[in-house]
Amino acid sequence: MTTRSRRDQLRDNLNRTREDLADACADAGRTPDAVRLIVVTKTFPAADAAALVELGQTDLGENRDQEAAPKAAELAAAGLEPVWHFVGQLQRNKAKSVAAYAHWVHSVDRAPLANALSAAANAHGRNLNALIQVSLDGDTARGGTPVPELEALAAVIAAAPGLTLKGVMAVAPLGWEPAKAFALLTECSEAVQRVDPAAVEVSAGMSGDYRAAVRAGATMVRLGRNVLGEREPMA
Repeated sequence: MTTRSRRDQLRDNLNRTREDLADACADAGRTPDAVRLIVVTKTFPAADAAALVELGQTDLGENRDQEAAPKAAELAAAGLEPVWHFVGQLQRNKAKSVAAYAHWVHSVDRAPLANALSAAANAHGRNLNALIQVSLDGDTARGGTPVPELEALAAVIAAAPGLTLKGVMAVAPLGWEPAKAFALLTECSEAVQRVDPAAVEVSAGMSGDYRAAVRAGATMVRLGRNVLGEREPMA
């Protein structure tokens, strides 16, 4: 259980973040409900995640299965049911675990992973919303499929039982202007929509560049420290 002071801090931070996001939407000529706020709770305790759900924050993000799986289980045991977004790089051997609790996987970047998630989702009797992570600069070491391979992967996901192709995700490459990165991601979104016109979601923008992402048409932003504060260095 989180302390009263921590809960108050989270409430104030969450309200301020929502106001800032609404302001970014207004500046971009968009309505606030056009952009979904995903609060990334990685490295923070399950108590913080639970407090956020109780404060009305529906969408939570995690990027490591070894942390996310027990956190999701703890909240479920408490009767809390957030929408879990898996946003980190994912190995095939973790697909079965992630498919048990995640509702969205933002980091599908290769056909073998898509097939593993499809099999796992079917085994669990669930459906996963899949976003293709795009490597905008072609450096796949940080995750993502190269832009030229995007439509082929989209076709694999669109045909995979247990997966619903929803759109694209990217992280702005190091050294790139966010506007340049997210303009290219918009082109990638259009390419995926040629495979499935309903795959219109664009997951883009983190704490330092979400305003640029909103201007470029992001439908989801992934924010952590805005709401939860600075993270402790990971071991």
